[in-house]
Amino acid sequence: MRVIAIVNQKGGCGKTTTAVNLAGALAADGHRVLVVDLDPQAHATLALGADPERIDENLYEVFADPDGASRLARVCVPVGENIDVAPSGIVLSALEQKLASEPVETRTARLAVALDALGERYDFALIDCAPNVGLLTFNALRAAREVIVPLETSFFAIHGVQKLLETIALLTERIGHELSVRILPTLYDGRTRYARQTLGEIREMFKDLCFDTVIRQNVKLREAASRGRPINAVARSANGAHDYAALAIEVAASAPDALVEPLAVAPTPPREVVVRFRDQRASDVRIAGDFNGWVPDKGVRSLIEAEGETRIWTKILQLAPGRYQYRYVVDGEWREDPDNPEGVASQVGGRNSVLVVR
Repeated sequence: MRVIAIVNQKGGCGKTTTAVNLAGALAADGHRVLVVDLDPQAHATLALGADPERIDENLYEVFADPDGASRLARVCVPVGENIDVAPSGIVLSALEQKLASEPVETRTARLAVALDALGERYDFALIDCAPNVGLLTFNALRAAREVIVPLETSFFAIHGVQKLLETIALLTERIGHELSVRILPTLYDGRTRYARQTLGEIREMFKDLCFDTVIRQNVKLREAASRGRPINAVARSANGAHDYAALAIEVAASAPDALVEPLAVAPTPPREVVVRFRDQRASDVRIAGDFNGWVPDKGVRSLIEAEGETRIWTKILQLAPGRYQYRYVVDGEWREDPDNPEGVASQVGGRNSVLVVR
């Protein structure tokens, strides 16, 4: 079973819309899909036609009960052909307090254990996350091997997603498993020059991490949600139905194992590139750039040494010849390289340093 978390701490970017309608498109292609609603607002539950007020058990029982993992199968509700939902409810808001006394490793692994207990009952589990990075979202990221980040085609959305990628990188390092992250442009209005420019900036910044599919603005998506069904069940000819059908094809064809396989032999072998950052007060320094999808320290080997009161972070990169943009992330703050005078203006403000590998 492929477990995919749909995450963005920004609200209104299309997380629930993507969870519900990607599920509908995958189900239409014959895949068995479970939608895991981790948002206490229960919008995915409602958008799939289930009333959280009339459901006796929801995910709260799975998380709160010490033996809750075995209850997930019983909690799941059939909502369509090949689609089940693990419903949410406002009571999930109390989980942080309920599990506060448990060790972090235990309380953040609840969902992973529960999904493992399902075996191969489903082909896909799509986790709709709340618009924050709390206990429920950490459970989702720990259970998943793949992450889809819906990204509205706007300036502020691009700025916020860099912080999210930093959080994902930190979690990956902490829990010890890799997450394959993909960016999904959403709420796109191709009639405006601003949206077209922003989409170009997103593709330039995230490169191969971007899906080819773009989700266009479409009022039919809202109408389908109000009727409690995926869009392909109520308006098959709508743009939204076509967009999510295309996304389903991309997702089905891009399992993580396939993503990491090289498609061809590189014409020029990568070279070892070393950059260093010096600071007396910093406690954590990472590097992010277009060479690693702007995920801090992804694919980077790091060394730390001291020179008197100055700490030196050495970042060792494997890069093919080319021109790259990057920044350091110093104690959570994105900075350009103070030792590199070469730089360009960033789409999200400030400047990116430029590294040329010959």
